[in-house]
Amino acid sequence: MVMPHLLQDVARVQSMKVLGVTINCNLSVLDHVNNITRSSAQTIHALRILRAHGMADSSLHVVYRAVVVAKLTYAASAWWGFASAADRQRIEAVLRRGKRCGLCSGDVPTIAELVDRADDELFEKVLCNPQHVLYNSLPNETVSFYELRHRPHNRELINKTSRLSEASFIVRMLYKDTFLYDFIITFSRLFYL
Repeated sequence: MVMPHLLQDVARVQSMKVLGVTINCNLSVLDHVNNITRSSAQTIHALRILRAHGMADSSLHVVYRAVVVAKLTYAASAWWGFASAADRQRIEAVLRRGKRCGLCSGDVPTIAELVDRADDELFEKVLCNPQHVLYNSLPNETVSFYELRHRPHNRELINKTSRLSEASFIVRMLYKDTFLYDFIITFSRLFYL
């Protein structure tokens, strides 16, 4: 038990950086998006200077992908569900700006596609490895005796009770590519608006 007098020196904060991702008291990642878009803009400026000094386009593309795209997608599986549509658009705008300026190759997928691929890879690793740290967060396996449409997993679907649960990685992946997921999202947005 923690004594109340020991907590007097602990300051209450509005946001906190956890493993490089800034989350505020409302579970919004707006501060994180602000940080990575600002940092990416500085990197784009530096890359423009390098191009002006004669750096080849192919090298610029490699650096852009290694620095900017990596920064935009860092730990996205954890925070992407908490990002608003406006946050996601701002992140996509950084990539579009890089392509428009010629700093980024035109064949680089959108950030949403990159996050989607990373989510799929991570979820597959979680499903296949009982030693994975997230494995215990998975719901129980189900056994179906019916010839239903194939799902990417054999787990029970968790009831969604709030926007918070809808944003979590495990729940997002359990409901991904299901008709039920699309229906619930559409239905819940009608009542949240």
